[in-house]
Formats: sequence, C-alpha cells, structure tokens
Amino acid sequence: MSQVFDPLNLLLLAVAVVILLKLRSVLGTRTGHEKTIEFPPLDATKAPPVGARTTTPAGAADGEMPARGLPEERQPVWAGVAEEGSELAKVLQRIAQKDPSFDARHFLQGAGTAYEMIVTAFAEGDKKTLRPLLTRDVYKGFAGAIDERRKKGEELSLRFVSLDEAKLARGNLRGNRANLTVKFVSQVITALKDKEGRIIEGAPDEITVVKDVWTFTRDVTSRDPNWKLAATEAQE
Repeated sequence: MSQVFDPLNLLLLAVAVVILLKLRSVLGTRTGHEKTIEFPPLDATKAPPVGARTTTPAGAADGEMPARGLPEERQPVWAGVAEEGSELAKVLQRIAQKDPSFDARHFLQGAGTAYEMIVTAFAEGDKKTLRPLLTRDVYKGFAGAIDERRKKGEELSLRFVSLDEAKLARGNLRGNRANLTVKFVSQVITALKDKEGRIIEGAPDEITVVKDVWTFTRDVTSRDPNWKLAATEAQE
C-alpha cells in the first residue's frame, strides 16, 4: 500500500492454493520493483486506530479514571514485540518519540484486522470495500483480477479460519516516514469454481496455511493515524 498510522491502511496478501495463485497474481513476491500499496483506515466503529496507545493508567481499573496525581505507567513501546536493544526496538522507540500515541501492540492488532478484511474482500469481489484500502494502482490490479474472474464465470470462495500469528519483523524510520514489516501466518479454506460449478483449484473442506509479509508505512507527524500497506511478500 510519515508517521506511523494509516490503515491504510490500514493494509494485501497472497493466499495459498487459490489465493496463492489468484492473489499473488495481483500482489506477487517482492522483486524490488513492487508498486506501493496504500492501506485505508479501519472503520473506527469496529476497531481503535492502529498504533494508538490505549493502556490503562496505573491505579485505575477498566472504565475508571486514574487518581489525580498518580503518574501513568507505560511499558517501553517495544515491550512484547521486539528484543531490548535490537534495531527494531530502537526504531519503535524513535517512532514513539515522534508520535507519543503510537503503540506497537495495537498496531499489530489493527494490521491483523486489515489483513483479514482485504483477503476476504478480494475473494468476494467486493470492490467497494477494497477501494479505500488500496492505493489507486494497487486497486486497479485487484479490480482487474476480480473482473477477469467474473468474465470467465469463475467463483472464488474463501473462509478465513484464523490468524495464527502477526509478528513485527523489521522497521525503519527515514525522516518522518516510518515503515513496519509484519509477518502473518493464517489458515484459510478456499476453492475456485469454473462457470459450470466444478472446482478447478483448492478444496471447500481443506484448510491451507498461508504465510505473508506486509510492509506498512505512515508519516508519523501526520494527524491521520492510519497506516498504509506499502509492499507485500508471499513466503513458501
């Protein structure tokens, strides 16, 4: 699909079997020449902004206001997602210095939600949902694949079973532009049928494990808290 928040994007993927063959034809594997894919923001009524801190102040139970005068205790922004002293931890700390609202754990939650939204919308041919989640060029690619599928009379069914892992792999901050790469491991059931209703790819009763790598980007000084998907990789 610069500061840290933008679902796009909030933000693409390649799903094995049908998705590996169909989604990857749109997303592909990293070659160093990928087009930027921008991710749209998640629906604020369904999920909090990706990257926003929502930790409860010390001494306050859920739903309660903290006592006056008590300082808010926060774990380091990298806690639980990166090793102390690592390059990734340093990048996350620098992002948080520029954008105090950034929280890596909530970023991962939002990225996972965006991942499922895009995979599902592509399978369903839901251009309306995809359009705000993708940059113009990437949207054209997705829309083109959907149109080609419809032209052939093919039907792609996909059931998202679970997102088993969403792990920060690497990141960098260049000026105000932050880039965070997330490794996803998910399970899906997918099948592609021709116009006669015959299965030509996948299986409607078989779970496939999918591994993808997405890179999200954001101007961390922007008032817009949403991240954008900037690149995707599919791992075997």
